[in-house]
Amino acid sequence: MKILQVFEKTTMKKTLCSLTFAVIVMLAFGASARIARAQTSDPAITATQVFGKVSEINASAGLISVKTAAGSVVAASINEKTTYQRVPPGETDLKKAAPASLTEIAVGDGVVVRGFVADDRKSVPAQKIIVVSQSDIAKRNAIERAKWAGGVKGIVSSVNPTTKELTVTSRSLMGASQAVIIAISDKVAMKRYPADSIPRYSEAKPSKFEEVKVGDQLNARGEKSTDGTRLTAEEVVTGSFKIVGGTITSIDTATNEIKINDLQTKKPLTIVLKPDSVIRRFQGGPMMGGGPPGGAPGAGQGQQGQGQGGAAGGAQAQQRPQGAGAAGGPQGPQGNGPRPGGGMSMADMLERLPTISLNDLKVGDTIIMSTTQGANPERITAISMVTGVEQLLAMMAARQQQGPGQQRPSSDLNSNFGGMFGGAGLP
Repeated sequence: MKILQVFEKTTMKKTLCSLTFAVIVMLAFGASARIARAQTSDPAITATQVFGKVSEINASAGLISVKTAAGSVVAASINEKTTYQRVPPGETDLKKAAPASLTEIAVGDGVVVRGFVADDRKSVPAQKIIVVSQSDIAKRNAIERAKWAGGVKGIVSSVNPTTKELTVTSRSLMGASQAVIIAISDKVAMKRYPADSIPRYSEAKPSKFEEVKVGDQLNARGEKSTDGTRLTAEEVVTGSFKIVGGTITSIDTATNEIKINDLQTKKPLTIVLKPDSVIRRFQGGPMMGGGPPGGAPGAGQGQQGQGQGGAAGGAQAQQRPQGAGAAGGPQGPQGNGPRPGGGMSMADMLERLPTISLNDLKVGDTIIMSTTQGANPERITAISMVTGVEQLLAMMAARQQQGPGQQRPSSDLNSNFGGMFGGAGLP
């Protein structure tokens, strides 16, 4: 009997071990199958070419790793027969491409690798590599931003369809309001950001004057009048964004989500942070007076390189959404020096703040952010967020004082902070 019991126990253990091993194999196979399906269905990988960014270069081994937007990695093998071309950013006509070499390719560059992709879509013998240099993109963006430096940035406060004029309002750090009238002709290039998206200048769609609404955020470039109160526009970019603020009640770093109690509605809101979302920390002191003399860097500017933008803290500050105040605010007739009305603009001030990561936030912090509005009003996406804003809110409440014992609600964030987060972004 004992021998039989021992035999049964031994058989049971072997069976359990076999089942456990089978389950592990099935799980591993299932995970591999999911990865394989994802790689197979990746639209950036076709039978004859791969689109993505260079993630690694191993010249001695003759390999370039290309990572697609969906996260697939393809090994491109190169040899002496591989040819290289370099195209300007945004250019689609290969007639404008210039010959290049392997030494001109760097990690982070955008590439199109042409060749017969393997059946598993994990490798491709590269016949031709077309590259768009990351440094070329940065130079182009710098040139584009310079064009907007003397423009206008703020909230659309009125629309005049008869004269085709827009009035845009922005505030200085100390609360002074400035209104600029923007004249729109048929020659003006008008663009608009799609709803529920992090604003990227390259993704703005052609638009019309009739699509602009009161409350929209706006960036415009063109020729300003001598007194800085009018602008004859050459290009206008708009978007429907909302300024939201509240106290953090919970933080989920796994899903990159924050829950707050909304300052205005007092209701709970879920804030979603994407890789391009930017988080900054407000610093008071000298900045509250409009910055140090001579335009020297503010308290945050010298630290900006140390911070990490983005929801998980992995994106560098230069990778933030270009909506984060890239153009600066209207600063007078030439876009330099003090603004009419006095003081540094909100957008200018924010650009001097250090970027931080989601891990640097904590429950109880008060935040203000520019957000995109989706289908669910209780779930919104953050474009640019600032924490430590209690002092700003106190300033806003103080300037709203209308008389002894009379004060408007301090939750009118759009009229007070509209334009400071740069929802309508630039290159």
